[in-house]
Amino acid sequence: MIEAGYILLTLLMSLIILFVYKYALKKINKGSKTINKNLTYLALGILGWFIYVFLITKSGLLENFSFPPRFPIFVIFPLFTFTGIVLYKNRKSKMFSVIPESWAVYFQSFRIFVELLFVATVGIGFLHPEVTIEGYNYDMVFAFTAPIIGYLVFNAKKLPRKVALIWNYIGLVVLASIIGLFITTIFIPSLWGSEISLAPMEIVKFPYILVAGFLMPLAVFVHVFSIIQLSGKNNSKKSPE
Repeated sequence: MIEAGYILLTLLMSLIILFVYKYALKKINKGSKTINKNLTYLALGILGWFIYVFLITKSGLLENFSFPPRFPIFVIFPLFTFTGIVLYKNRKSKMFSVIPESWAVYFQSFRIFVELLFVATVGIGFLHPEVTIEGYNYDMVFAFTAPIIGYLVFNAKKLPRKVALIWNYIGLVVLASIIGLFITTIFIPSLWGSEISLAPMEIVKFPYILVAGFLMPLAVFVHVFSIIQLSGKNNSKKSPE
């Protein structure tokens, strides 16, 4: 049941990405053939990445918690590098101005469900409590602020857009702290008073690896996307809300 939760959340986020991409393509007046072709490329790219993650977990390559850290090298770093290149190359794209600025903020609410899955995963012994809201992972608290910030800044207009910009930077700091939390509990358990890793090997198996291999990098991607939107560089025409 918990495994299905990880898979369903990943599929839902993938569908939302495709929906937003299609929305943006329509807004910048791309033809139907171009839209379908670009959507197909994106869908195949996402599917290809999932296949890669699935195969690399099945190979057993990641089932080693000694240095160098394998799952960050083979799963996290490649996706971060790819998304970083995509954002940089498209930083002047019209998509940043046609996609409503509020969407990227509201989107971060999905992290509430990630954290709920973490708590459930602790219950079956596949995660240590330290990496959840029971320990030092406060991502759920941050995720609960997403709809609040989204509403107050973009809908009620009670707060300036700069607040959302700062909020995004805080979100990146929160994610960085969580990455550090996971890395240290897995690869440097001595910092937590243990001689062995605090995470069982299941954490680098499918579908649990989808958090590090898709959902967490996706949160980073959306934060950076939102920062570019709100920085003003691509907002000569304000995006609709």
